[in-house]
Amino acid sequence: MTTPLFRIGARGSPLSTAQTGQVRTRLADALGVGAERIELVLITTSGDTIQDRRLLEAGGKGLFTKELDEALLDGRIDLAVHSLKDLPTKLPAGIALACVPERKDPRDAFISLTAKSLAELPSGANVGTASLRRQAQTLFTRPDLGVVTLRGNVDTRLRKLEAGDADATFLALSGLTRLGLADRAVSIIDPQDMPPACCQGALAITVRDDDARVRDMLSPLEDVEARIEIEAERAFLDALDGSCRTAIGALARKQANALSFIGEALTPDGTSRWRRTENIALGDDAIADAQALGLKLGREIRAEAGGALVTDLD
Repeated sequence: MTTPLFRIGARGSPLSTAQTGQVRTRLADALGVGAERIELVLITTSGDTIQDRRLLEAGGKGLFTKELDEALLDGRIDLAVHSLKDLPTKLPAGIALACVPERKDPRDAFISLTAKSLAELPSGANVGTASLRRQAQTLFTRPDLGVVTLRGNVDTRLRKLEAGDADATFLALSGLTRLGLADRAVSIIDPQDMPPACCQGALAITVRDDDARVRDMLSPLEDVEARIEIEAERAFLDALDGSCRTAIGALARKQANALSFIGEALTPDGTSRWRRTENIALGDDAIADAQALGLKLGREIRAEAGGALVTDLD
């Protein structure tokens, strides 16, 4: 049996398996080897086992990464593939964000069997989501709607919608696309109306921070544009102490030598919203410029909102 060049760790959900398989294929092509030389190791995370409540009630960010981090540090895998929006802004000691591949469409998709948009839902209709951001944005836009918890992977949430557990839901368009389900979206949400989760549509490949061999082999997959965008968004999130306990949305977009940014934070009930937008020219160190922008705007919102952003679970 041929010894694998790498062992890639991933969650066992259909979406994680699909996007990790795509990374595996791209990496094999870049290295000029067969995909069978890169072993896929599926790992169940704490976030995958929680289906009956919101993640913020069980610890928030890190629930989809903890077991993968442990497998990396133990040497059971050589790299891990995550949806970047699941990655905490502070990584555990010994773990590095080594590669950000090309980003897919970061927007949210609106899905319903009865309406084509949030505006078309009748008063009193229920929107299903486990995302505090989507809950807050929905209630800010339509305070006459209800919000019910809808947990599970993409297929599970679609089945729950069809079963009548909710009248509508939101899913990341990138996830639907990676699963071949983009046609389930009845409309696409304008980020100016509802900015997506920070880093939505982007993937993260993490490694042990002292593993130069794997870092070097991942370099062909790094996308500079995506890296600049996500660094701005992660800095914004970090400035707000963002977690699953905080309703935060942001989107940075690089075009030529400029970066546009929209970011917001809301109270969970949608009654208050703090928003910032800005466009900057990027200099020689575009990543540093992006980080500085996200940090500045996040700090401005934090100063303005004070302690009103954090969900009180007591």
